[in-house]
Amino acid sequence: MIAIIDYNAGNIRSVENALSRLGCEYVLSADPAVIRSADKVILPGVGNAAEAMRSLRERGLVPVLKALRKPVLGICVGLQVLCRDSEEGPCECIGLFDAHVRRFPSAGQTQGQGQGLSVPGSIPRKGSFLLPGTDGPCPAESCIPRQGSSLLPAGDSPCPGIERPLAKVPHMGWNALGNLDGKLFRDLKGGAYVYFVHSYYPTLGPDTIATCRHGDTLFSAALKYENFYGTQFHPEKSGAVGEQILRNFLSL
Repeated sequence: MIAIIDYNAGNIRSVENALSRLGCEYVLSADPAVIRSADKVILPGVGNAAEAMRSLRERGLVPVLKALRKPVLGICVGLQVLCRDSEEGPCECIGLFDAHVRRFPSAGQTQGQGQGLSVPGSIPRKGSFLLPGTDGPCPAESCIPRQGSSLLPAGDSPCPGIERPLAKVPHMGWNALGNLDGKLFRDLKGGAYVYFVHSYYPTLGPDTIATCRHGDTLFSAALKYENFYGTQFHPEKSGAVGEQILRNFLSL
């Protein structure tokens, strides 16, 4: 049985429809006992990360989520609330993924000139991408990887000195995945297209298992830490590719 966490965060119907197409039994619930007893758990979400965190806390679900040892999949905002913190609010998040959630640059900004964070407890785990001599992440995620890194496509200079035009915000529509890693992407290749709708993105880090580029920003399209998985894109709206990703999750 698959438990879909019901916490008033949207896109539940599309997730239910996707599971139904796959012939899966599922239950929609905010009951901790039901969530703990499920074989796998899906945390959907669209909208505002701060509001989603407030809803999870009001239902007492944050400690329930952190204690789960079965496969968990966060989708879109469901991924973002599993990160360390978000500029949206700003707010402190659950902190399972070693990533921060930032807003895409908009008109009048350049890459790395976001609002910044003032969130307690947002210190990255050992192994995070950090600027030397600082306790925070690099302000320009697209400059973090180095040539030869698994997070950087061959021939793509990390700091080219040439700014791409700012892309539209929100990032909405189909975009290609790169640097696929792990069981969630079994039988898929880099360049597969999936569907995104978001204005905030998770930064690159040690938990990154897929990347995507929007304008000048290279970000984590998917994350994994132990039994927790997350996709910034919507697999339930991503056609055959998304269906394969859900199948892979269900087979974990």
